[in-house]
Amino acid sequence: MYKLIAIDIDDTLLTDERTVTPGTKEALIAAMERGVFVTLATGRMFPSARKIADQIELNVPIITYQGSSVKTLLDEQVLYERYVPQDAAELLMNYCKENNIHLQLYTDDVIYVREDNQHARDYSSLANLPFVVEPDFKSLIKRPTAKMLMIDDPARLDEVAVDLKKLIGANTHITKSKPHFLEVTHKEGTKGHAISFMAEHIGCSMDEVIAIGDSWNDHEMIEVAGLGVAMGNAVQKLKDIAQYVTKTNNDEGVRHVIEKFILQPETV
Repeated sequence: MYKLIAIDIDDTLLTDERTVTPGTKEALIAAMERGVFVTLATGRMFPSARKIADQIELNVPIITYQGSSVKTLLDEQVLYERYVPQDAAELLMNYCKENNIHLQLYTDDVIYVREDNQHARDYSSLANLPFVVEPDFKSLIKRPTAKMLMIDDPARLDEVAVDLKKLIGANTHITKSKPHFLEVTHKEGTKGHAISFMAEHIGCSMDEVIAIGDSWNDHEMIEVAGLGVAMGNAVQKLKDIAQYVTKTNNDEGVRHVIEKFILQPETV
């Protein structure tokens, strides 16, 4: 029996309308009633992910910032935490400034931007959180930063990722959560590292873990989980490495996984 399910939020748990369907919520609650630990594993920051966790009545620690943080919901106790290395953060900041790339910093659960622009407003709407304008990134970057996010044209970000791998790749994790989002965390700030920590924390093996996602930033947890699941709407290269491909986010793919691998076995 599986004991831990780690679920991505955007385009996985949520529909395109950014909602959790009643049927999916019922399946999640049924799994929890059978003693399964259900957690979120997302690139979102903790305050944003917590709003989703509250909707589906979770009560276990959740994974945020691409895996850079594992924090409890009840008292916000930090169980696992990784920050972008200081030297890498400064190099990335300078690179973005020189190349006119929109950059966001995530410090103390706050989104910081250099200026109020459309990129910042669109992201704020997606995360359902405000942002803070701080032109002085040079001082801000000296504080611990969980994640750094660039927003730009997808093709340009692909080129930027190649540059950054040469510049800071040895000490960081560089991934895309959406075609126009390029994210940088500590090299151990991945969903794979975080769900491995969670499994050990609750006392289960990785063979007893299900991981569900849709984007390439989910591949680390898909690879280490006992059952790695790609959504029907996932990028093809994630489907290629997954052990199971479920329905799309709009067709309750998460519900389908829970019913097939958690709920139905108990009724047989």
